[in-house]
Amino acid sequence: MAKQRIDHDRLFKELLSTFFEDFLLLFFPDVYEHIDVHHLSFLSEELFTDVTAGEKRSVDLLVETKVKGEDGLVIVHVEHQSYKQRTFPERMFLYFSRLFQKHRRHIFPIAIFSYDERHDEPSSLMIQFPFLTVLDFRFLTVELRKLPWREYIRRDNPVAAALLSKMGYNESEKVEVKKEFLRMLVRLELDEAKQRLLFGFFETYLRLSEAEEIQLRNEVSQMETKEAKQVMELIISYEQRGIEKGIQQGVKQGIEQGLKQGIKQGMKQGMKQGRQEGIEEGKLDVVKRMLAKGYDVDTIHELTGLPMEKIEQLKK
Repeated sequence: MAKQRIDHDRLFKELLSTFFEDFLLLFFPDVYEHIDVHHLSFLSEELFTDVTAGEKRSVDLLVETKVKGEDGLVIVHVEHQSYKQRTFPERMFLYFSRLFQKHRRHIFPIAIFSYDERHDEPSSLMIQFPFLTVLDFRFLTVELRKLPWREYIRRDNPVAAALLSKMGYNESEKVEVKKEFLRMLVRLELDEAKQRLLFGFFETYLRLSEAEEIQLRNEVSQMETKEAKQVMELIISYEQRGIEKGIQQGVKQGIEQGLKQGIKQGMKQGMKQGRQEGIEEGKLDVVKRMLAKGYDVDTIHELTGLPMEKIEQLKK
């Protein structure tokens, strides 16, 4: 099966546009102090031809605001390419210069490097002669992989919570990183839509194995009682959504199979049979996964409605 392609641009754009003020406060508090956060609007993508690579490229986020009372822009470009790019500062300058040519405003350029490897990325482009500096262009940068994740877990900042998944942890710390993410999510007390956005972003970039999920649940159960209860409720809530999604997928597959059978046996009978088989197959698959994660029989029965005898059989 082909590996599903991650739409990095969409994920980062959704995160940053939803929590733009939090993003600035987290990484660039000086910029935050100079712009009017009450006048923020997100403009449509600006497409440019990259003359160095001959490709069409776009600025990921273009934010219209006011800088000390005057109209201004913030450019945020997210770079996912993992290899070193000598021409990246040139690209940032081209984005800046073309936007300045079009809008004639104060512009803050920001680059976020989101790849998994650590690099020392440049943050300037200089053109000079012994007798004259023609250009000294500088831009702000965030290199996520170089950030020590433990320094961000007490920030109570939604962007920090989501980006823990891209910071500088090692494989042995993955369970602890997710546990701290869940604790942050509980403290933030966001509405369901924003909470789902952060959870989806985090899970895209940091996904635990079955054994690691069991370890996570064990560690959560050893936390302070009230916090442990809140975090466990959050885990169960998202497990439940996964169960429902699994059942829906099972129903869909069952209907498709039923339609194929319906061609031979009759559309109505085939669809009915396929739907029922899909529901049952979806539930059985979910129950097997829940058993592997260490759920007890009573909890599985309550969440899925499957008879306890059947669950016991699957457990064996």
